[in-house]
Amino acid sequence: MGVGDIDQDLTDTLQVRMPLVGTLGIDFYAAAPDGIRARMAWAPERCTAAGILHGGAIMALADSLGGFLAFMNLPKGATATSTIESKTNFFRAVREGYIFATATPLHVGRSTIVIDTELTDDAGKRVARVTQTQAVLGG
Repeated sequence: MGVGDIDQDLTDTLQVRMPLVGTLGIDFYAAAPDGIRARMAWAPERCTAAGILHGGAIMALADSLGGFLAFMNLPKGATATSTIESKTNFFRAVREGYIFATATPLHVGRSTIVIDTELTDDAGKRVARVTQTQAVLGG
């Protein structure tokens, strides 16, 4: 994934619709019902005291993608989604560069949607993996 691959229109739209996405500076490469790809830069304001990208920032990246992907997969008549469970495994620290995220649906049902998000660093090494369940609301 390179800098030229960013979908700026999608990024701008999502940064307005989901203000935390803008606060975290998340950039989107692509979004479709079968998956979303995005990145977030390491920045000092997103770190622990040791200069390591904060786990909460990593989880917020994954949750933002998961919520958007679940929304894209809502069944007919449903109006919204909300995270009801999230499980994160951390594998390595990020001290510079970008963290890249790829979210894919594992289950799309009438009452829940389960999303898997793989997070890697600039070298393509796995940083974390997040599995979350989104409740289907409305309808």
